[in-house]
Amino acid sequence: MLIYAGIDEAGYGPLLGPLCVACSTFVMRDGDPAAADPPDLWSILRYAVCRAGGDGNGRIAVDDSKKIKGPNDGKQHPLRRLERGVLCFAHAGKCPESDQSLLEALGIEVPQRGWYRSTTPLPVSHTIDELKIASSRLSRHLERGGVEFGGLMCEAIDAAEFNQQFHRMKSKAAVNFGAALRLVERVRRRYSNNHPHIVIDRQGGRTHYREPLQIAWPEARIAILFESEALARYRLDFGGGETLMLTFLPEAENAHLPVALASMTAKYVRELMMLRLNRFFTAHLPELKPTAGYYGDGRRYIREVEQLLPRLRIDRDTFVRMC
Repeated sequence: MLIYAGIDEAGYGPLLGPLCVACSTFVMRDGDPAAADPPDLWSILRYAVCRAGGDGNGRIAVDDSKKIKGPNDGKQHPLRRLERGVLCFAHAGKCPESDQSLLEALGIEVPQRGWYRSTTPLPVSHTIDELKIASSRLSRHLERGGVEFGGLMCEAIDAAEFNQQFHRMKSKAAVNFGAALRLVERVRRRYSNNHPHIVIDRQGGRTHYREPLQIAWPEARIAILFESEALARYRLDFGGGETLMLTFLPEAENAHLPVALASMTAKYVRELMMLRLNRFFTAHLPELKPTAGYYGDGRRYIREVEQLLPRLRIDRDTFVRMC
């Protein structure tokens, strides 16, 4: 049996909204935990899932979230394909009633900030019946392929917490990496006797990871299996037969379906939280154009809401990321 997981982030660069880091996990009954490369889940599940652009026959698109999210001015809702993928995997036809239910299921504790207090009914771009049909098809092909979906997890690090962690770690990359390692630990604890293999998108420009991994798990013996510009792979031995394999590579979402699904989950969570943020401020400034929070438009948005911050008793450091 192989435990095959992937980790990726969304929202690394914006000024506003959370940095979201997510993990998806699959249990493959006939998978070999000692194999260097996990099986291709796109191929195994090819009658139920596909890459971006191949979903015309009802399959679920699973790919890098940048390829899945639609344009804001497109004919369809921009979250349509993103939402379909995440909710079909996350809830197997039982769609959560609101974003709050989904966030809680993912292990996210929403920050107690005024701009996150509203909720959004789900789904935002589908009918429940549409999702039931797609998720039923997915369930059948997971079973036929000898695959069990192990679930989704996510961390959402909002501006205030992000700024605190940045002050402590002195690096935005370290904030992101810390969240990824916490998700690794959650997978490790859940599957401690099953030798998980977790694939993680490369962390910035880093190509060597042994030292930070040893700091995170000082009790582990860490073997470097491979290190190059293109790939880094490590085996962590915790004693008593418990091992963990970690693979880091650039654009991992293009090669590993669990990483792509993690990318989509992180993006969907961030989009739902930005809906809350925009709803809060447009209630006070109806003419305010919503933002995705990224640098250029984020600066515009901050200028336009600046007048509200003192009246609403909002500390700028809890609302705007410092980097």
